[in-house]
Amino acid sequence: MRIFLTAIFISIAGLAHAAATDHVFASIDGGEINLADWRGQPVLVVNTASRCAYTPQYDGLQDLYDTYRADGFVVLAVPSNDFRQELASEEQVKDFCAVNFDLDLPMTIITPVRGSEAHPFYRWLKAETGFEPGWNFNKVLIGPDGRVAATFGSNARPMSRPVTSAITSLLE
Repeated sequence: MRIFLTAIFISIAGLAHAAATDHVFASIDGGEINLADWRGQPVLVVNTASRCAYTPQYDGLQDLYDTYRADGFVVLAVPSNDFRQELASEEQVKDFCAVNFDLDLPMTIITPVRGSEAHPFYRWLKAETGFEPGWNFNKVLIGPDGRVAATFGSNARPMSRPVTSAITSLLE
């Protein structure tokens, strides 16, 4: 009986982990962005804002995406107003990013990333790792196995050595 219960526990724990990154976001372009579609690929999830001192990092995020996308790497921008620095609507965010940064990376609608209203992905992230965005442009690198490979604060520039090294180690 003990072996049977242990096997059930291991199976349930494995299923819980496997489903952890199977979160769905609403896309700023309409429809959904399902992280399960990128299973087996590294994904950098970044909470963003249009009126932040770190907003110029959009250029670096696009450069990062352009550099590694052919290798299967994805950058997902998650606009959030949790720090009161996002524009009022998804359309304004989309236009702002297109005009100022010529972004073509995937982007969600304006999404809470902290506290009880946080998107389920961010609640999972905090439960799994204790990491919660402390400001805009925090970065979470999800490995091809669906586990958190690294987290970076706002100060980490997208094309900095720590970020690119973490990504390239997952692409090898």
